[in-house]
Amino acid sequence: MSEDLDQLAKNLKLKKIRTILPRELERAVKQGTDCGEFLSRLLREEFLYRQERSIEYRIKLARMPERWSIDTFPFAKQPGVKAATIKGLARLDFIAQGTNLVFIGPTGVGKTGLASAILLKAIQNGYKGLFFKAQDLFDDMYASLADRGTRKLVDRLARVDLLLVDELGFLNLKPEQTNIFFKLMEERYNKKSTIITTNMPYDDWYNFLGNKHMVGALLDRLRHRCQTITIDGPSLRAPTEP
Repeated sequence: MSEDLDQLAKNLKLKKIRTILPRELERAVKQGTDCGEFLSRLLREEFLYRQERSIEYRIKLARMPERWSIDTFPFAKQPGVKAATIKGLARLDFIAQGTNLVFIGPTGVGKTGLASAILLKAIQNGYKGLFFKAQDLFDDMYASLADRGTRKLVDRLARVDLLLVDELGFLNLKPEQTNIFFKLMEERYNKKSTIITTNMPYDDWYNFLGNKHMVGALLDRLRHRCQTITIDGPSLRAPTEP
């Protein structure tokens, strides 16, 4: 490959093409490939490379702690959930409809894994997603009060295509945190989809979030367009027999 071609690829930031160009040039000469096919092959490689980089960047922005996937989830070990149901959700129609998903079940049954797998699928299909541990989300909400950044925080989270709130449980919350969470869910209502994982049935949310009337309004909005997946099965973290 000439220095001129290499420099042009570098200047145009065609990283993948610059890497494969010597190989493809040699291949084209040996096979007598016409110019159109040669150029098409190069550009296709560059496109796929950039697509992969974009997905990796959005996964990083989503702050996912682990990369669960639908294909690797151990459905055979968890009879409490139907693989067909989850694979149906992985078609992502619920996002276009602004539908929410709530996974309810005890610790260790795979709620986070399933929710994360759906979030990953959404990101791979071009949606913007964000993963939050519930405690971290409520901490950020409380911290936003100190610097008057609550409106900015709510606006940012309200725009996310798919927001995953993991491990919503009996946290020690202040009324201000509950108010901000309600405001966020109100602004996402009928516009964006939210996934929540929790070990609490809906009736327990009143004790957890405090304000009875506000929680009632929150649940009305959350469950209006919502699919609830209750997992009643064994813990996937159970120790294996020796």
